[in-house]
Amino acid sequence: MDIQLLKQKYSENNAKKEKESLEQKMMNAHQTNENISQISIDLNYYTQLSIYIEQILHQIKRYEEASVMLREETEKELIEMAQSEIEETEVKIQELEKEIAKLKIEREFHDEDDNRSAILEIRAGAGGDEASLFAADLFRMYKNYALKNGWEMQILDSNVTEGGGYKEIIAQINGKNVYKKLKYESGVHRVQRVPVTESSGRIHTSTASVAILPEAKNIDIDINPEDIRIDVMRASGAGGQCVNRTDSAVRITHFPSGIVVSCQETKHQSQNKEKAMALLRSRLYEKKRQEEADKRSSMRSSQIGTAMRAEKIRTYNFPQNRITDHRIKKSWHNIEAVLAGEIDDMVEDIKEGIQLELLKDAE
Repeated sequence: MDIQLLKQKYSENNAKKEKESLEQKMMNAHQTNENISQISIDLNYYTQLSIYIEQILHQIKRYEEASVMLREETEKELIEMAQSEIEETEVKIQELEKEIAKLKIEREFHDEDDNRSAILEIRAGAGGDEASLFAADLFRMYKNYALKNGWEMQILDSNVTEGGGYKEIIAQINGKNVYKKLKYESGVHRVQRVPVTESSGRIHTSTASVAILPEAKNIDIDINPEDIRIDVMRASGAGGQCVNRTDSAVRITHFPSGIVVSCQETKHQSQNKEKAMALLRSRLYEKKRQEEADKRSSMRSSQIGTAMRAEKIRTYNFPQNRITDHRIKKSWHNIEAVLAGEIDDMVEDIKEGIQLELLKDAE
């Protein structure tokens, strides 16, 4: 560890000056009409950064004092004490530098949509009936995870197969930080297992795609009524007494983008129309976000959001009771618990793993 280089690096850091400047800006923000929210984010960042730097400088001072003792002392006990002090300060400095790296990543990849609710879209891919059953498994996983977090889930649209799976299911998840926690789930999920219909015991591979969209608000997307066509129709169902005999299903076509959405989950046309409009708004908002990200051509835009949807991100291997995320090359066990919604650790590991990879690329 080059302690002199570290001392120079952190002694010359202007975090404290930035913090003081931002504190002054915050005091005058109402008069200058500056963005209080952004000032607050920056102030929190530089405040924490200043704390870490002060702690590092303190550890550097301890290191230097111990180094002097190591050079000058002749007693074995004092030499061992100095050596122990040096080793301890080196470890603490490394830990603090990791915290600074995490802090910088959090700021670099701060997403103003993180605190929003989200739209969850799951579609069966390759694998026929088994793929639709896997899509249903994924939906139950996210549904249980939502319940554990105290979030509310509403189905917007679904296409149920005879076997109880889903060709497609779209739901809205309402709650705090839904998008922040789930945004790295977008992508192709793959399952390897013996289907219940397989008599010979052969392992099949099937896929389902997951998309997570931040919920759009009216102020985000302005939809011109002349740009859409609203069609109403009879909702499809299993038939019998429960069949919907009214024209309650709604399909909305947005001409400029070509996006088509539908909803038939309630018996009331007005409610289905409202949900379909919410879905259309979120699709258009995500399209806008992606276009802006593409213009920036930043490292971040290639790592999160819709850019990941075409990538195989995770494999659920039932014979080996293992889940592997291919982006961070890490595995977890106990598939049953994961599909029951116990994904907190996995979600956090993936977020940290992707951010650390991005930090390495940036360096």
